[in-house]
Amino acid sequence: MKNNPIIPYILIMAFGIGLIFFMSLEGATKEEAAEGGETTETAEGGADLVASCISCHGGELEGGMGPKLVGQDPAHITDVLVNGLEGSNFMTPGMKSEAEAQAIADYISSLK
Repeated sequence: MKNNPIIPYILIMAFGIGLIFFMSLEGATKEEAAEGGETTETAEGGADLVASCISCHGGELEGGMGPKLVGQDPAHITDVLVNGLEGSNFMTPGMKSEAEAQAIADYISSLK
């Protein structure tokens, strides 16, 4: 008697669905921890920072292709995020709203 060839595919599918379920629980737990530990505005700014700034400014924001951000004036950071940086192809006007830019600047100024 031959084995059913569809069984491995069903097992892989069940494993994948279980993995997605457990990973979503992990994400929900981390979101609850972030809400309890910091203000929502700072948490959003930090997440936004990770998504858009690290690729140019480095993992520790100590500079890379872009300049060092840690220790910069928060008003300057907000201004650049909202109004852009003249002559730059990467820091264009309107990248972030005023609220998003302020949250990012606050997050960066909280880093030491």
